Amino acid sequence: MSIEHIKSFIAQDMSTVDNVIRDKLYSHVALVRQVSEYIISSGGKRLRPALVILSAGASGYSGNHQHNLAAVIEFIHTATLLHDDVVDESELRRNKETANALFGNAASVLVGDFLYSRAFQMMVEVDNMRVMQVLADATNTIAEGEVLQLLNCHDPDVEEANYLRVIRFKTAKLFEAASRLGAILGAASTEKEQALAIYGMHLGTAFQLIDDVLDYSGDHQDTGKNLGDDLAEGKPTLPLIYAMRSGTEAQAKIIRQAIEKGEQSNFQPVLEVIQQTAALEYAKQCAQAEADTATDAISILPDSEYKECLLQLATFAVTRNY
Repeated sequence: MSIEHIKSFIAQDMSTVDNVIRDKLYSHVALVRQVSEYIISSGGKRLRPALVILSAGASGYSGNHQHNLAAVIEFIHTATLLHDDVVDESELRRNKETANALFGNAASVLVGDFLYSRAFQMMVEVDNMRVMQVLADATNTIAEGEVLQLLNCHDPDVEEANYLRVIRFKTAKLFEAASRLGAILGAASTEKEQALAIYGMHLGTAFQLIDDVLDYSGDHQDTGKNLGDDLAEGKPTLPLIYAMRSGTEAQAKIIRQAIEKGEQSNFQPVLEVIQQTAALEYAKQCAQAEADTATDAISILPDSEYKECLLQLATFAVTRNY
């Protein structure tokens, strides 16, 4: 089973989700519509809303609330992207200008706020307190992760455990919420709901670790971003942390200074150290371990094509090149 098969399997559901997104993006304020439509239509893998669809199916849900909640998840994710790009002063995402580069920082922040509030309006429509609790908690945790990442910027002393904590908060928490929502909709047992939540958390962690790898090895056309963007922003990601830990004192000094300065010009010397210390291979191994934990977690789910798709997503998370 390939990622193309997964897309085909849930194509009708995802088409419905896209219709919900377009409908709920409407605002009487033209700039809100313009910025929202730009960022939503800029591409992306739509993995998080797909997780809602797949986890609901794997839990035996047969209603239609999954489409609304999948759109909610995508709105929350998009809002974080808008705010992220402002904080990081990013100019390129998915091979297109970022919204802040095109419309300005103020518009990006405010439209991000609109998407957050629209997401909460939509989750209220589902009229399920557990759903609201999960999404409210996830949104709050993501915000904490954003602040933790900000505190870690230009700090070469960040340890692996602290970095993984940022990933769990900032990225993996929304994967966890998406997977848990499907279980809640399907009235799954507490054990199965927790299994899907664990799956989502570790899938999201694996996904981010591979993003870290691609920042030093990906192709610009595939990833839609510039190589070394994380370094330019002074982010001590796992390949850098490992390279400093396992390299010589001189190698560690090169990376330490690059993180402190956060300059793109330091990319080539840092890349050489990363290659010499096999830091990317280490990060890939960590990602694979996370994916394995994710797949083990959902072994208790009954066999179905939805479950098979979830298993394949874990494989895709660590084998992708974009």
